[in-house]
Amino acid sequence: MSITDIENEIVEEFEIFGQDWEAKYEHLIDLGKSLPVIKEERKTEDKLIKGCQSRVWLDSEKKNDKIFFTADSDAIITKGMVALMIRVLNGQGAKDIIESKLEFINKIGLKEHLSPTRANGLVSMINRMKMDALTLSK
Repeated sequence: MSITDIENEIVEEFEIFGQDWEAKYEHLIDLGKSLPVIKEERKTEDKLIKGCQSRVWLDSEKKNDKIFFTADSDAIITKGMVALMIRVLNGQGAKDIIESKLEFINKIGLKEHLSPTRANGLVSMINRMKMDALTLSK
């Protein structure tokens, strides 16, 4: 499934909740519970995403020209946000990850409903995932 296909799927999911942001946050929290969790021994300082208010660890590896991510966070909303990003980018090619526009974020209204620090954290997550993809593509 392409990044765009997954993004469209997520937009449809969030449309079910209409303007009910409490329900959307609950959905985000539920997504965090299904996160492919990083192994404890991989929760090292170099795996922490800089720029996030909460602690977020992200690990990435390349298998058969595809990039795979695992992560964890100590905050439930942030865990849901990183789970959402992994859902979109996991198992994709490095070039596709690097070039992705991730328009679903604006389409579901996520960024505008996050606190400034969480919005900055989301940008940091995206940047880190793209940088990891670039590094692993070499």
